[in-house]
Amino acid sequence: MATRRLGEILLEKKLISGQALEHALLEQKKSGELLGRVLIRLGYISERQLLEGLAEHLQIPVINMKQIAVDQEALKRVPVRFAWHYRCMPLRVTGKVVTLAMSDPLQVRPIDDLKVHYGLDADIVLSTDAEIQDAIHRYYGVGADTVGQILEAAPAGNGTPPADTEEAATDIERMAEDASVIRLVNQLLLEAYKARASDVHIEPFRDELQIRYRVDGVLYDVPVPDDIRRFHQAIISRIKIMSGLDIVEKRLPQDGRIKVTVGSEEVELRVSIMPSLYGENVVLRLLPIKMLFELEKLGILPEDLKTLEQLIAKPHGVIFVTGPTGSGKTTTLYASLSRLNTPERKIITIENPIEYELKGLTQIPVAPKLGFSFMEGLRSMLRHDPDVMMVGEVRDQESADITIRMALTGHLVFSTLHTNDAPGSITRLIDMGIEPYLIASTVLAFIGQRLVRTICPDCKIVDPQPLVINAGPNEKIPPTIYKGKGCEACRMSGYRGRIGIYEILVVDAVVRQLIMQQAPAETIKQQLVAKGWKTMRQDGWQRVAMGQTTPEEVLRVTMDD
Repeated sequence: MATRRLGEILLEKKLISGQALEHALLEQKKSGELLGRVLIRLGYISERQLLEGLAEHLQIPVINMKQIAVDQEALKRVPVRFAWHYRCMPLRVTGKVVTLAMSDPLQVRPIDDLKVHYGLDADIVLSTDAEIQDAIHRYYGVGADTVGQILEAAPAGNGTPPADTEEAATDIERMAEDASVIRLVNQLLLEAYKARASDVHIEPFRDELQIRYRVDGVLYDVPVPDDIRRFHQAIISRIKIMSGLDIVEKRLPQDGRIKVTVGSEEVELRVSIMPSLYGENVVLRLLPIKMLFELEKLGILPEDLKTLEQLIAKPHGVIFVTGPTGSGKTTTLYASLSRLNTPERKIITIENPIEYELKGLTQIPVAPKLGFSFMEGLRSMLRHDPDVMMVGEVRDQESADITIRMALTGHLVFSTLHTNDAPGSITRLIDMGIEPYLIASTVLAFIGQRLVRTICPDCKIVDPQPLVINAGPNEKIPPTIYKGKGCEACRMSGYRGRIGIYEILVVDAVVRQLIMQQAPAETIKQQLVAKGWKTMRQDGWQRVAMGQTTPEEVLRVTMDD
């Protein structure tokens, strides 16, 4: 009956032809889909046209789910399994009437079931299927449908098995291989990929399991159903099975890797598991396997790019990239190595861990458990006749000393330091015990960098009330400042994507003299700024003037002068 009525309505509104309806009805018999979805799939009508035609005929309003606030009481009264099964979204409850968003108002089954099982009548509004599914994800939480299915299928009172027993370990392993748990973990990873997350944090607490995604360098809470806490051990075990880790070991940290395919793209997950007070804490880092590293794509301004290209063309010396964890140092190093990666050069790297695979490079992973440290690797690298080398990180006197001495033997060496700015790297090396004359004679440059979020292009506007900024020396605040208003594309943050801001301290005659004098980092910085050297913050103000980012972002990631 519903199928015939829908066809009649669409014909009456001249939204489809009789031939199209006949074709769709034949296709529907084969696929078993709803007629409206068949017509949309075959391209005879768009979903919005379908809804507007039905709305006019049935006198039912069409809404935009992205502009509707959902009442929490409606979520409590209508469970997620009902919403997912019928692809509808409860919006609010008034007495015994629930306002229900549907993409097909001619379905009577969900309305009947709502009355029979939950004692609620339905007031129907229309929205697209995509908007409804997005709302279900957003309000019920990622994986809510899967959690609901597991709980519905489980015997009463059956939760997560108790820990620290042989029987419990067997039960957890069996549960981790269950199709529903596999689907739940896959949903968490897929949503992270869609959100452009670089990391997934799974953190257990006394009464909840918190899941957060790091997007553009900032952590966001992910809405998940409360009952997901009961499947914490099963989720962890599933991740351990995928990464080949010890499923029984829960007292010691473990690290592993997983390769997954999302659509047409291969993604590698770097897994780190660590015991905490209420269970194991997991961080998954998402790393695209096939990634192009090009200096031009880093966002370096033309004058700085020219300087960097001149530096990496040198036959020997050390280039240090500095900054805290997550500031994009590795990406800058890989982009530089990619530029140098030609058949006539032998390039060797030693890293812990190897984040990206670069064809043509010999990449050596550190294995501390086997006694193969950075120092062992550095000593071995020289025996393999390299032209260019990269040391993942200089972290102590021994690694710093051998890195600098490799440059003395005629090699071009890249490495990283964890310091707040480029001038501070000089002081850091001296504090490690490296002689000033060695730094002055081998280091070509220190490159300080940070990542700032870029303004979302979909909601970019002129900021009517820009932040009042106290400009420092040589800092020019632009007259027009932009910001992101906030939209669905940027998760209402106003930002989407990131670019680097840089300061390049080239070790010239003036800097060498300051190094030999063991001048403090602040003195070095003041003298360089007085001569026109550009700091990261000044580079940031240029990006603000270009409309790429906001003053708040620049101030967030740069040090006070």
